[in-house]
Amino acid sequence: MIPHFVNTNGIKLHYLDSGGDKTPLILMHGLTANAHAFDGLLKAGLNKHLRVISVDLRGRGLSDKPSEGYTMKDHAHDILGLMDALGFHKIALGGHSFGGLLTFYIGYHHPDRVEKMVILDAAAQLHPQTKEMLIPTLGRLGQTYPSFEEYIQKIKASPYMSYWEDTMLSYYQADVETFSDGSVQPRPRPENMTEAVLKGSFGEPWLDYIKAVTQPSILINGTMNYALGAPLLPKKFALETIKLMHDCRYEEVKGNHQTMLYGLGAMQTTEAIASFFS
Repeated sequence: MIPHFVNTNGIKLHYLDSGGDKTPLILMHGLTANAHAFDGLLKAGLNKHLRVISVDLRGRGLSDKPSEGYTMKDHAHDILGLMDALGFHKIALGGHSFGGLLTFYIGYHHPDRVEKMVILDAAAQLHPQTKEMLIPTLGRLGQTYPSFEEYIQKIKASPYMSYWEDTMLSYYQADVETFSDGSVQPRPRPENMTEAVLKGSFGEPWLDYIKAVTQPSILINGTMNYALGAPLLPKKFALETIKLMHDCRYEEVKGNHQTMLYGLGAMQTTEAIASFFS
């Protein structure tokens, strides 16, 4: 994947592009993640089927981190500007978790710009204790760790990390800024991610959007336990979302909300996406 930068919506946005002349798919990561969140899908061969364009959303990775402006509308205008810069009027759009919700948002508000939608573990309703489940993920922000190795050890000890492979390293390397003394700190700022949750994830009428979108879609669900002995998106809620939509297929894959993007889960997710586009 080749790194690129583009000016859009008043900020500089970083993205990775697998290149080639295959059907393009823009992928958007989860709440506090980065463009390397989909490296496991690339390892599983997704770029053999599609031109994968993976974005660092504002406030994450190497993209600019303005002090405010983290609503879904702000994020959507960033992506529309990226599409314009790449010469795409209409394109397949997809995302994981927060990125999946952003896909719903753009698909509803800008239907003429979205051809198909790939939704990875996002739905109208998540587990009732989602806030508690995300504490380990959000809790890492704003902290400084003595070394990258110690940071990784903390990640490996997280309740959602039921599986590890070295493909994950590129994601976590992109997650942190390294200082001259070797210490590291996650790039996303807690206050920005809080705004993204309150004014983004929890600030939109998702049921209205999901009922109204008409683009052909696929919802891929990692149903293994994420935290508190349960999946972040229980299969029941995923299927309820499917029923609300006009044209959406469902695929269950191995892994939880995080690990579904690696290993066997990544292979199954790649196969499902490839079949959706065939």
